Amino acid sequence: MNIADIRKSYEKAELSEAHSQADPLMQFDQWLKEAIASEVPEPNAMTVATVGPDLRPSTRVVLIKGYDERGIVWYTNYESQKGQELAGNPYAALQFHWVELERVVRIEGLVEKVSAEDSDAYFATRPLDSRIGAWASPQSQVIPDRTVLVTAAAKYGAKFLLHPPRPPHWGGYRLKPDTWQFWQGRKSRLHDRLRYRRENDAWVRERLAP
Repeated sequence: MNIADIRKSYEKAELSEAHSQADPLMQFDQWLKEAIASEVPEPNAMTVATVGPDLRPSTRVVLIKGYDERGIVWYTNYESQKGQELAGNPYAALQFHWVELERVVRIEGLVEKVSAEDSDAYFATRPLDSRIGAWASPQSQVIPDRTVLVTAAAKYGAKFLLHPPRPPHWGGYRLKPDTWQFWQGRKSRLHDRLRYRRENDAWVRERLAP
């Protein structure tokens, strides 16, 4: 099969100004809840894009862990590649792609760390092996083989037993949106695409050509 010949006609739904929310957070909340209700695979998975000091963008998939009027929250290793890139350039972009619903949400904005108290509270809810893993994995660093991880996990498991504290290099980020885009696939590639941008402390909603 020629990969250039793979095509799909998008015909599940539409996204109109009349039937979309005036507040992008409410629109996102509606779509995320519909994705969860539809039982799409990992509806909470989102791509995070950051830019390094060499101006090269990089992406990775993480899981959203919270959202409200303050922004979108996820947790990770602060010493990872994305953590280092955010330390140098605190702007990022997020993307959700719910394939089965033919929908994409893009979010851009400034990123800040969540409070230590919030990071502690979330870390305490994680499964024990995930909490040990946060100590054991030097995320994004080169390691000789998997034995390094297994050995470190055993070491920290023995040290902390059932109560590993949150590592100082691990915690949450919050992206504060200044731009949202909602994309709904439509027939003949005439997709619906609404953008919300912040202007004078209010959201301006506008349609973009697909």
